[in-house]
Amino acid sequence: GAEVFNCAAPDTGNMEVLHKYGTEAQKAQWLEPLLNGEIRSAYAMTEPGVASSDATNISTNAVLDGDEWVINGEKHWISGAGDPRCKIMIVMVKTSPNAPTHQQQSQILVPTSTPGVEMLRPMTVFGEDDAPHGHMHLRFNNVRVPKDNIILGEGRGFEISQGRLGPGRIHHCMRALGAAEKALQLLCERAVSRTAFGRPLAKLGGNVDIIANARMAIEMNRLLTLKTAWLMDNIDPKEARIWISMIKTTVPNAVLQIVDDAIQMFGGLGVSQDTPLAGMYKGLRTLRLADGPDAVHRMVVGRHELRKYMQADAPNATFRDG
Repeated sequence: GAEVFNCAAPDTGNMEVLHKYGTEAQKAQWLEPLLNGEIRSAYAMTEPGVASSDATNISTNAVLDGDEWVINGEKHWISGAGDPRCKIMIVMVKTSPNAPTHQQQSQILVPTSTPGVEMLRPMTVFGEDDAPHGHMHLRFNNVRVPKDNIILGEGRGFEISQGRLGPGRIHHCMRALGAAEKALQLLCERAVSRTAFGRPLAKLGGNVDIIANARMAIEMNRLLTLKTAWLMDNIDPKEARIWISMIKTTVPNAVLQIVDDAIQMFGGLGVSQDTPLAGMYKGLRTLRLADGPDAVHRMVVGRHELRKYMQADAPNATFRDG
């Protein structure tokens, strides 16, 4: 899939972070080999002990000791960290607990070979460990990295996240739309080649409507994704975040329905090893959780829509900007 074109998650997002915010030394050490496909990477934000969809909860801490950051804490669902080619992680940590809420976090480069980085276990997705890529549960035990491994500066973690997670979510949606095209192709091929009750499946029940709805859903979501990508390139990322939340909600749900319909068209084979549909379904269902669950993205869109109807002097704590 995307890996053969070197545009797989989480590498695309990490490459953008290094390109936008990294120093020349950081780019030379990590960005160049990533761009060349020589190594892979991971992004460590989610933690087992806190609700990490609210990143202000992050508790893994980094304390400056002389010329080194000392990192302690746990992370899980760290995709790609199990791959032996994964050589570098970008780790979200708390460096300034007394600063304003959104200036407490920083992002630090941590090579996977650093002493104290402990791989506890692979997390399974629908019972599978996705080896060798993996979604790892990690522990950082007094992990020491150079002071210069911090990206952009202390307290800039949220700023970096705004620049990283937006494009990352767009990439997820682009890949999902590619899966939708493949699922619809398989669905249509099955519909015209398989006969039941003396008729092709395409002419039974409401199958032609299912096919039409799938094509319309793909085209609508592709256009919304293209618009979002254009906005990300041309306006402030903070303004584009509303559109990113739209596609991060609508695309996985629409594509998941198309894959589900394709599975139904294949019957038992749809969930077997003879088609890629079961794997697609697993990945797309997981995508409704990855990089922010549906409910959080709907909240962002809904609050934004309601804000223009609220009086300027009315209490709006419920709709605070997040």
